[in-house]
Amino acid sequence: MNERSSNALKGLRTANSFSGMPSFFRRHVAEDFAAADVVVYGLPYDLGTSNRAGSRFGPRAIREASLQLAWGEVWPWGFDPFDRLAVIDAGDIEYPYADPKAFTDAASERARAVAEAGAVPFSLGGDHSVTFGTLNGISEVTGPVALLQFDAHSDTSKGHAGQHGTMFRRGAESGQILADKSLQIGIRTAYLKDDDYMRLHAPDVMAAAPQEVARAIVDRIGETPCYLTFDIDCLDPSFAPGTGTPIPGGLSTLHVLEILRALPGHLENDRLNLVGLDIVEVAPCYDHAQTTSLAAAQVAQELLCLLASLRSG
Repeated sequence: MNERSSNALKGLRTANSFSGMPSFFRRHVAEDFAAADVVVYGLPYDLGTSNRAGSRFGPRAIREASLQLAWGEVWPWGFDPFDRLAVIDAGDIEYPYADPKAFTDAASERARAVAEAGAVPFSLGGDHSVTFGTLNGISEVTGPVALLQFDAHSDTSKGHAGQHGTMFRRGAESGQILADKSLQIGIRTAYLKDDDYMRLHAPDVMAAAPQEVARAIVDRIGETPCYLTFDIDCLDPSFAPGTGTPIPGGLSTLHVLEILRALPGHLENDRLNLVGLDIVEVAPCYDHAQTTSLAAAQVAQELLCLLASLRSG
């Protein structure tokens, strides 16, 4: 067990999935960041949305869906990530709900505090604009990061700074993101071709074996500190209808999971240095039978398995 782990951080595995407090995978709610390997927290904000609002309820929905997956060992990884990582749920950040600047400042401060404590920030959005504040806080600790982005949209437009489609242009221009080390996966909307981002479009990703995509990730990013952001609209709407800007023609849930599962086998002498994670754009009011929330919770669980595998490899 990881040296940061303790019985106090292992959560309540014996609780029924249909009862009890819906914390993230039944992790203990705590704010002792220094005692954790990973700190999960919510960023309930959707004022940057360009289409359907509602992702401010995403953190709550992902937590609730995660209870159905908190069974222990994860297939096909062969281990329970919570046996290897001390994970806490730090709740949601608070901010004056009509103040975008106050939100961004609060998101930045939370990410910075977690990173300074030596833990990995793992935030649950919220629309995708929330990632800008998180990147600001993390990059102050780690320096500029490579962005590993799963998304239908490149989010590199030249529009208003508060939109959820501009933050990765802003991040590259402000020095938070190393665009020439970054990779966007699943893109299937128009974008300006005037930046250094590498993009794997959705049809090409679906046509490629997951192992090929994993190899491309490792070749592009290497050991550069990496922030992984997962916009749930990367998935086709048939797999994730509950999102603000659904785009047909996306990736399947299985294909995404297989890409994540293939990553450890392609690292060889390289190490994917994950310094931050997020899952964004889950809007449960447009969901059906928790399809989108469950997909997000499954991705979250597999990201923790990936992180645990990287640390033990």
